[in-house]
Amino acid sequence: MKKLFLIGTFLITGLLSSFAQETYTITANFSGMKSDKGDLFVALYNKEGEFLKKSFKGSVVTINNKMATAVFENIPKGEYAISCFHDENDNKKMDTRIFGIPKEPIGISNDAKGFMGPPKYSDAKFLVDKNVTLVINVN
Repeated sequence: MKKLFLIGTFLITGLLSSFAQETYTITANFSGMKSDKGDLFVALYNKEGEFLKKSFKGSVVTINNKMATAVFENIPKGEYAISCFHDENDNKKMDTRIFGIPKEPIGISNDAKGFMGPPKYSDAKFLVDKNVTLVINVN
């Protein structure tokens, strides 16, 4: 009976570990800020329909020497995109002009740019199937 219990335990443990999802780390290095004033608000997206609307994960990072780094850990394999804005006046929000055009510097993964509107998810997305390091320009 004890042998049967041990065999059952090993089988269940093996099955559960086969369902465990491997995760990765995304390191995003930001440059191009004109000052160290304020913070950099960073958003990670995992769905095209939620891009620039609702983030999967977020981070607020300090700017030092006009550079910043955000690290997202335990990220499952998949497609992702990153956006950020430099909150220069430290009011904890992205200030915009008419029609929602940002007043403060922004950055998007792959340095995606919008034409007559915001950048597209398809231009900003990148694949995570290993640890990923990105460089994103903020301007």
